[in-house]
Amino acid sequence: MANWIDGEVTKIKWWNKKLFSLTLSAPLPNYKAGQFTKLAMTIEDKKIARAYSFVNTPSHSNLHEFLLVTVQDGLLSPPLSELSVGETVHVAEQASGFFTLDEVPSSEYLWLLSTGTAIGPFLSMLGDPRIWQKFDKVILVHGVRKSEDLVYQELIASICQSQPLTFVPVISQENITDGLAGRITNALTSNKLFDYVGLEATPENSQFMLCGNPEMVKETTEILLDLGFARNRRAKPGHITVEQYW
Repeated sequence: MANWIDGEVTKIKWWNKKLFSLTLSAPLPNYKAGQFTKLAMTIEDKKIARAYSFVNTPSHSNLHEFLLVTVQDGLLSPPLSELSVGETVHVAEQASGFFTLDEVPSSEYLWLLSTGTAIGPFLSMLGDPRIWQKFDKVILVHGVRKSEDLVYQELIASICQSQPLTFVPVISQENITDGLAGRITNALTSNKLFDYVGLEATPENSQFMLCGNPEMVKETTEILLDLGFARNRRAKPGHITVEQYW
């Protein structure tokens, strides 16, 4: 059973008609970049809870940020989207999850492959100084349908200027001039991703973290296995660490 505390809404930022970021103030204990907690609301006398990853990098602040998409028939995301500053949300006190930098072996390159709102935990990791100590270069790939779904562009651009980060948007339903068209899986099988970045990924120099649509995670894992990479396990370190986002 989760221990719930109240989180006060301090900010709501809309990226487009469906995507929004929710910032809550709550005295949570320490957690790690990449972990998630549960948000809940009481609706018709029933507590509805869903898991959401932290977007912010853990700090001593009580402010915690989450990236959400409103699901038309969802039980929780529509009510969350209607909140106003000053209102409260139930927050599970203890964070969960093993999709963290601690679980990934050091390497020359770290490839972060995400779709949709699953870019959230990667943004949290990019603010953790340890990521730049474990990897010489980080490549953040964000697969979305349209360019309007590319969130946190100012933050990403600022990190690219100050750290060895390369950002690659992959857009499936629009033609673009900066980035790649299609899906992440196509970008891998065609070698366009590696050509675009100008790097060759090998088991000797690369680690991959996959987060997002379960279909993307499954297909991308299979592609990487075929390329000679192995699943990362505690008992036997490999190159592929995954998190399915629903």
